[in-house]
Amino acid sequence: MNIHSFLADGDQQNNQSKYILTSTNKLPKQRINDTSASTLGDSYLRSCALRLAQQGDYTEAIATLTQLISRHPHNAVDYNNRGLIYFQGGERQKALFDYNTALTLNPYLASAYNNRANYYAACGELAAALADYDQAIDFNPRYVRAWINRGITWRDLGQYEEAIENFEVALLFGQLEGHIWAERGRTYHLWGDWNCAIADYRRALTQLPSLKTTRDVTGSRLRLQIENWLNDLLSPERPIW
Repeated sequence: MNIHSFLADGDQQNNQSKYILTSTNKLPKQRINDTSASTLGDSYLRSCALRLAQQGDYTEAIATLTQLISRHPHNAVDYNNRGLIYFQGGERQKALFDYNTALTLNPYLASAYNNRANYYAACGELAAALADYDQAIDFNPRYVRAWINRGITWRDLGQYEEAIENFEVALLFGQLEGHIWAERGRTYHLWGDWNCAIADYRRALTQLPSLKTTRDVTGSRLRLQIENWLNDLLSPERPIW
């Protein structure tokens, strides 16, 4: 499999206010005051879990999300996010269990399909990965991460034209352009269109954050990969046609 990063998605990474709203049950209006403290506590725990995960403290992040799950055992979003952290920590089977639980609780949760597809892709089960990316896009056609990940998977299968088509659709939404140009450039690179690859790599580098200023681990890793790929193409030993 080629070196790349599938883009995972947990709801607390996208939009924290959305994450909080989707994780609490609707309550009668007259009980809002009675539950405000509990809601604030849930919000705080989710913020803590996100911060801990970003710092690489997966054990504490998982413990925090487990506490939330004990409070809200039917909340698919919390299972999805805990699964994502299990996956990031290398505990793939636990991640798969949580993704499956999330989808049992909410069969329409596009981010859980995307994350489970990343699991399948990491295990080399590319057909299963494509099926889950398809589901994610069916439920949310503007889901840029799933379009990118599906393009990467098509590329891993050697289907470069299909990969390019996915990346071009992803560009229409005006999000994650640095990642998209990098992955499209890598596809052109492997396909043998080096001029297009160089152009996309350079576009990607203008969008991705500087290594000195970012805490974006995925973005930093991708920037280093792009620099290596670009150096390879621009080396004196390799002619450019």
